[in-house]
Amino acid sequence: MGTSKALNEVVLPQPVVGPLTRSAIFLVLCIRSESNNYPALRSFFADFSGLIRAVEFRNIEAGLTCVVGFSSDAWNHLFGSPSPAELHPFRDLHAGNRHAVSTPGDILFHIRAKRPDLCFELATQIMDALGDTVSVADEVQAFRYFDDRDLMGFVDGTENPRGDAARDAAIVGDEDPSFAGGSYVIVQKYLHDMKRWNALPVETQELIIGRRKLSDIELSDAEKPPYAHNALTSIEEDGKQLQILRDNMPFGKPGQGEFGTYFIGYCRTPRVTEKMLENMFLGNPPGNYDRLLDFSQPVTGGLFFVPAATFLDNISTNTPNVRATGAQLTPEPPSVLPDHDDSLGIGSLKEENRRDSLSLEGKEGKKDE
Repeated sequence: MGTSKALNEVVLPQPVVGPLTRSAIFLVLCIRSESNNYPALRSFFADFSGLIRAVEFRNIEAGLTCVVGFSSDAWNHLFGSPSPAELHPFRDLHAGNRHAVSTPGDILFHIRAKRPDLCFELATQIMDALGDTVSVADEVQAFRYFDDRDLMGFVDGTENPRGDAARDAAIVGDEDPSFAGGSYVIVQKYLHDMKRWNALPVETQELIIGRRKLSDIELSDAEKPPYAHNALTSIEEDGKQLQILRDNMPFGKPGQGEFGTYFIGYCRTPRVTEKMLENMFLGNPPGNYDRLLDFSQPVTGGLFFVPAATFLDNISTNTPNVRATGAQLTPEPPSVLPDHDDSLGIGSLKEENRRDSLSLEGKEGKKDE
């Protein structure tokens, strides 16, 4: 699953793999349907890196970054064909009273910094620049809570990959050469029933999460029940653990009784995160679901593709090669795990789509067609 070194020399990813920050804003927007919005949006994203630099320069030490992603429908209208190999609408999952909902959203902005005022300023500048071309589907201002804990009291993200492993998990490589340097991201906004959760004994909470609450030490296999959150979200293939890069953040409005976690998971293929969600909501085996969902429910859900920064910088304002509008632009892909095959097929991604070489000129030619 190594990322091509040759591609790294010409393709610059967006700052998907970055340090944890104290503050974040998650902004999900819908494109208004008027067709004349698309040229304006392409022009905005072609200059987007300059807007980030202008705000970042006010306090470089604050480490301001912003990652932008696009839904499958938005991609086809803005950029046309070709599209990322695995980009499709977020898959709705429903079992009993557990529901991983799919909600509207065309563009995701993930804004991070050590200071909330930098996040706020960039979000303000983005909305001022986009104006009436978009409407807001969801906006969450989030914060780092104590020693990287969620509002339920447990450390969140302990098993995140780091360094080269993080890049290998999150960034598309030569399995899809036209979109190398990109990443798939799934987001969900979870709301917690804190009164019911806090009424549980700590020992019961630890069994649900699969870790000790105070020390963050993982429970042994003998102690951990099969429905533990970290048991169901651990995905292996051919003896190797498949990872995603999380940057979850707490948020809330105590005066309104709102307490939540904004889940955001980056991966070089959406299939790993989708398998995690299947295990959580449907169960593995079916019925053995994540008991955390008895206390925490998602109210949003979306899948986006984060193109390389190089792609954004080379966007053309010309009308793209958009496939027929009015019909479903991206056909529904097959089930994450076909009945006859328990493999996610991660190891074969390279060979399925490998090409001998990639040039920036070739990429630009395809975008401008």
